[in-house]
Amino acid sequence: MIQRALFPASAALALAGAAHAANDLTHPEVAQIMAIEADSDYGAYLASECTACHAPNPEGGIPQIHMLPESYIVGALVDYRIGEREHQVMEQIAKRLGEEEIAALAKYFSEAE
Repeated sequence: MIQRALFPASAALALAGAAHAANDLTHPEVAQIMAIEADSDYGAYLASECTACHAPNPEGGIPQIHMLPESYIVGALVDYRIGEREHQVMEQIAKRLGEEEIAALAKYFSEAE
């Protein structure tokens, strides 16, 4: 029961703390990735690593990423890459992804239900 009560609060804090590239479409790296013609099918192919934790019906405080705006997902991943957001696993994943992969994942998850 405590986990259910904590999830909305932790998700709200996680989203509220994203005041960096996640909210700045003029950030050079965000703008560059957003300019890529993203392939949603490629994003679906890559998504299994993401959905291992970010399930459509999340539990345990890990936020859902399905249906988030494409620009928000790109910005959040850029923040992890440049160290503006801290989470050891997400930083490693974001640094490993190329720009086309970030664009494809963002497009896929922004459309996924």
